[in-house]
Amino acid sequence: MDENKKYDSIITLDQLDSDQEATIVSFNNKGDVELKRHLLGMGFVKGARIKLEKVAPLGDPIKFRLKGYSVSLRKTEAKNIQVGL
Repeated sequence: MDENKKYDSIITLDQLDSDQEATIVSFNNKGDVELKRHLLGMGFVKGARIKLEKVAPLGDPIKFRLKGYSVSLRKTEAKNIQVGL
């Protein structure tokens, strides 16, 4: 069974709306390997719940809430993470 079918839709992290929550599904394979390792170490793991808290006035960076702490990512970094709604 395809795990992605349990979600209504799959989008990238940069597409979340303010205060919207989602579950991390996967990383884009074309992304930076070192960045992926760094994000995994910070808790950006498959199945983790993440919430968009705030977007900077010009749209970059984006502040998220993950595992009890806040973290900001550049929009280009957030585009490499797929989440399920």
